[in-house]
Amino acid sequence: MLCETEPRRHKSSVQYASRPDLPKLAYRRVKGKSPGVVFLPGYGSNMNGQKAEALEEFCRSLGHSCLRFDYTGHGASEGVLSEGTIGTWKKDVLFVLDELAEGPQILVGSSIGGWLMLLAAIARPEKTAALVGISTAADHLVTAFNSLPLETRKEFEAKGEWTIPTKHTEEGVYKFSMDFLREAENHCVLQSPIPITCPVRLIHGLKDEDVPWHISMQVAERVLSSDVDVILRRHGQHRMSDKDDIKLMVYTIDDLIDKLTTMV
Repeated sequence: MLCETEPRRHKSSVQYASRPDLPKLAYRRVKGKSPGVVFLPGYGSNMNGQKAEALEEFCRSLGHSCLRFDYTGHGASEGVLSEGTIGTWKKDVLFVLDELAEGPQILVGSSIGGWLMLLAAIARPEKTAALVGISTAADHLVTAFNSLPLETRKEFEAKGEWTIPTKHTEEGVYKFSMDFLREAENHCVLQSPIPITCPVRLIHGLKDEDVPWHISMQVAERVLSSDVDVILRRHGQHRMSDKDDIKLMVYTIDDLIDKLTTMV
């Protein structure tokens, strides 16, 4: 009996994927049934957060595969955070889908991971079974910068860097170069219909001070899928890592797995 309960406590170990001419990516993988689940963390975050750990545990209990990883410059992966771009991290996600994930996946994206999940679903429709966005930050940095007063934008442009106050780093700010923002503009998805047809679930907190919840509404309006739900949490904050938030994420994925496996 012991053997059966042991693996639940046993976490996956960190592995490294080598890529020609690109930094190595750190990942943790649990093999299992399809559809698998891939977790895409937020900016500056990593694969060891509460949401990612809870997901792995849940997938393990169901016998479904689970993959979590660190983008270039994040966590245990190689590379420098400040040199990364939306394009860099999109490449990371596509590499993971192409090389490490077997079969169709439910992509679970947190914050900027929610933006990357949309980009990945557009680029790899055959690998994307469903999407679950948590505090989805589609286009957010570009939109937020462009909505600053002209004078303020000019000041940042002269400095070559945009600083945003945040509670999530030791320095108390996020820093983005103008080059980062210009590159990010190439990956904006909200100006036109989003060619995604799989089921989409978007969970967002009304008390999110980092990424406004109406971004999730915009995504819901623009995706072409006919199966889209937005779940707004009245007291939810950006990180969505309260016990009840995590439960909701797990229920949402459980429901999608049910739906996808009965469709087959």
